[in-house]
Amino acid sequence: MIIELTTHDFNALLKGFAPVNTRLVSDSAIAPPEVLEMLARIAAEIGAEFMPSAWMIVEESEIVGLCSIIRAPQNGEIHIGYGVAPSRQGRGSVTRAIGELLEWARQDPRVTLVSADTAVENIASQRVLERNGFFRAGERIDPDDGPVICWQASAV
Repeated sequence: MIIELTTHDFNALLKGFAPVNTRLVSDSAIAPPEVLEMLARIAAEIGAEFMPSAWMIVEESEIVGLCSIIRAPQNGEIHIGYGVAPSRQGRGSVTRAIGELLEWARQDPRVTLVSADTAVENIASQRVLERNGFFRAGERIDPDDGPVICWQASAV
């Protein structure tokens, strides 16, 4: 399930604590501290104009990953990113979470399109998007990540 991440939740995660009614993965981090800091900053920037902007991926009260809008929405398009703790990969939690995120997007009149990028070699992430009805919309070179595949799913 996805649960909206608040500023308070990000602060708890940055201090190594789980937000109320959840627990952290005990054997691996959901994200390195620098990634959590970056996501908290992006969520605050986007959240000033568009909420919700970030979610925890929770399975049986355990925070196994995060997903968020990673750049300001434009013309009804939200661009998402997601990740899961290494020890929780391959269990379907991200596939379920992205499905829930699409359900939310389809109920929000501000959203008409959901997009995401995957590294060319990240087959698992590509399968997550394909299972949720995303289609391959092209490729580009990301300055940080190199070649990526661009994906889109209608939210209307």
